[in-house]
Amino acid sequence: MNGASREALAAARESLDALTDNTPVDAAKLADELASVTALLDREVSLRRVLTDPAQAGEAKAELAQRLLTGQVGGETVDLVSGMVRSRWSRSRDLVDSVEELANTADLTAAQKAGTLDDVEDELFRFGRIVSSSTELRSALTDKTAKATAKGELLRSLLGGKAHTTTERLVVRLVTQPRGRSLEAGLESLSKLAAARRDRMVAVVTSAVPLTDQQKQRLGAVLAKLYGRPMHLNLDVDPTVLGGISVRVGDEVINGTVAERLDEAKRRLAG
Repeated sequence: MNGASREALAAARESLDALTDNTPVDAAKLADELASVTALLDREVSLRRVLTDPAQAGEAKAELAQRLLTGQVGGETVDLVSGMVRSRWSRSRDLVDSVEELANTADLTAAQKAGTLDDVEDELFRFGRIVSSSTELRSALTDKTAKATAKGELLRSLLGGKAHTTTERLVVRLVTQPRGRSLEAGLESLSKLAAARRDRMVAVVTSAVPLTDQQKQRLGAVLAKLYGRPMHLNLDVDPTVLGGISVRVGDEVINGTVAERLDEAKRRLAG
């Protein structure tokens, strides 16, 4: 997002934080309702264009949203969405993406209040690794001919009782309502959103053997100092790296593995 949409999303995030921090709102229920609004706006292209039309007065768009949503969702959701359509958006689709982000953030807020946010972050990461290592599972979850209900049932059978409720809700929503994203991109986006709840960045750390607690603490401290923000470590063990570690933060990769050094030596010899 850029320009007006970025400012509108920032305002919406502040409204959501104020609502969930200062009122006894049911964050999980709020997430469900925001997800239903996302589905509505994603489906009804003409509606979202009207609600983001810069030629229309913000108050008129808010009144339209209120008429459509009142009685369908709770007052908190109506107020949030009404506030969002008062803002100016660069693209109509940015509004849908932002409502969806708020739905996911509300679920993560519920996990944070329950003290399970760290577990949810780790479960999202591990589920992503499971998907990437199983062609059969990925195909089943991304099959465009399969019904969303069938995918949801498959996920609940896999995650039910093994992962936190928030993790299950987020993954089921992502798979059944992909909105044109790849499964991997969606999971990475959720992981980053979870980290943002604690103002942390995410580092994907790959090592040949599991790191000790002391090594994890030391690495986390070094990365936090390097990037100037708290760092959450997603740990992956891959024996093919032989030794050392590889760290990916966003698009930046810090590679100190033996395999990488061997490959570099081969390239130099070949040159």
